[in-house]
Amino acid sequence: MTTATRAEICAVACAELFRGDGEIVAAAVAGFVPMLGSRLARATFEPDLLTTDGGPVLSAEPVPLGRSATGIEGWLPFRDHLWLVLNGRRHVVMGPVQIDPFGNTNISCIGDWERPKRQLLGVRGGPGNTLLNTTSYWVPKHSTRVFTEKVDFVSGIGHDRGAHEIRAVVTNLAVLDFATPTRRMRLRSVHPGVSVSDVVGNTGFDLDVPADVPETRLPTPDELQVMREVLDPKALREREVPS
Repeated sequence: MTTATRAEICAVACAELFRGDGEIVAAAVAGFVPMLGSRLARATFEPDLLTTDGGPVLSAEPVPLGRSATGIEGWLPFRDHLWLVLNGRRHVVMGPVQIDPFGNTNISCIGDWERPKRQLLGVRGGPGNTLLNTTSYWVPKHSTRVFTEKVDFVSGIGHDRGAHEIRAVVTNLAVLDFATPTRRMRLRSVHPGVSVSDVVGNTGFDLDVPADVPETRLPTPDELQVMREVLDPKALREREVPS
């Protein structure tokens, strides 16, 4: 029996973010694991998903991480990409520096806006993404520094501010979503080997925790083969989530 690594479990959880999306652009910009997840979804259960090679090329087939597309399905210059954003034809996976119970995120600064302790990226595309597109998040190191009661600056809006859809948050410990009456963050599943108390202890606010929290599903043998031999033969996923 082949054992999946934590990185591979996270990649499959990221792939599941795109289930049912159909023919939209998958913009996984937060790291190797969500990028692998989007391409895995395209290669298996979501064949209509549009994936890129990391640039303006729409690939005819899922592209291995770190390589350029050889089969080109289309060309997506920035102006056309913006049209897709404005019309909600994209599902983006971003990486928050901070995220609060309702999905408001910060990638701009740490500390007071007038005199921040640390300057980060700025808001970038966060406002437009969260207002107009389905958005998910990838957090490679689940901690109270990231999961905080209040973000220092709102770069991406959450459900309490009118977000289009914050679908889920995948971390190295768990999958979380907002499927509660108040749209407050809920623990959907824990990865194998992780306890509910591990997740709660690394979250800086009260999570909605169901009475029965399942384990995140394992990759199928076919998914493992595609990840290991086709999409990520250099195992770049393992750099992001060490076993």
